[in-house]
Amino acid sequence: MTGTKHNKTAANPQGEKLQKILARGGFGSRREVEKLIAEGLVKVNGKVATLGDRALTTDTIKVRDQQVRETRLETQPTQVILYNKPEGQVCSRKDEKGRETIFSHLPRIINSRWVSVGRLDINTSGLLVLTNNGELANRMMHPSYEMEREYSVRVFGEVSDDIIKQLKKGVKLEDGWAKFDRVDKIPQQEEDSINQWYRVVIKEGRNREVRRIWESQGVQVSRLVRTRYGNFDLPRSLRRGKTQELTWKQINQLLKSVGLPEEARPDIRNRLGGASKPAAGGKRPAKTFDKSSSHSPYKGKRNGRH
Repeated sequence: MTGTKHNKTAANPQGEKLQKILARGGFGSRREVEKLIAEGLVKVNGKVATLGDRALTTDTIKVRDQQVRETRLETQPTQVILYNKPEGQVCSRKDEKGRETIFSHLPRIINSRWVSVGRLDINTSGLLVLTNNGELANRMMHPSYEMEREYSVRVFGEVSDDIIKQLKKGVKLEDGWAKFDRVDKIPQQEEDSINQWYRVVIKEGRNREVRRIWESQGVQVSRLVRTRYGNFDLPRSLRRGKTQELTWKQINQLLKSVGLPEEARPDIRNRLGGASKPAAGGKRPAKTFDKSSSHSPYKGKRNGRH
């Protein structure tokens, strides 16, 4: 078999696609890794990689001239956490303006790193899903899987029935057409309030898309909270700035829902000699993640229903 330490080539046809290996190693979603490769920031066995190259985990792979440890490229058990993002935090790993980043609040992870499934802008709060499995992140964000994103939106002023119809029909933005798949008014607690709350569902994740759709109709968004991503609701018990882990069963439900193979139960994996790292931070999954609980964030497969 090729790819030994003494017989390496720049691109190994017997290996996996390079972007898949690096995504699995936590270097970002597959799309983000493809961008790194296109920018010439990835090398395999001393040569700059190109899109379409394949490699083995035993090859010498460098990202931004930093060698990637072989243990990081090995398949790690999939981990998934939910994070309740407060306003004022950015979803970048490092911020040029020195603003607070979500990654400083996440549990430590071994031989990998957290990949955010979609982003929220600095003024948006609510649910973020993060995983160490780059392929899983890629599929959850890809339009073909039509993962629903649900938001609670507070808007200023009157919203007519005609505006609601237009939001569902579609509006033209600078980067293409966009629409909400669902718009529901949330009952007012204060009848005289000039602010109104709506619940909206969208199947895309373009930059500031929810805000821009409302603004196209002259409606100002004063607060935006993501309450659901795919089958996961923001747990009621999850405080802002805190995380909760998914159980092994919930992770397998998620993997299965996007066409990825399920993984062995941790105790069985240990007996087979596979990776046996504890869940992120070494903590036990929160009890509220039990699927039988009314507060469980995992709803099960929705089959396109809202």
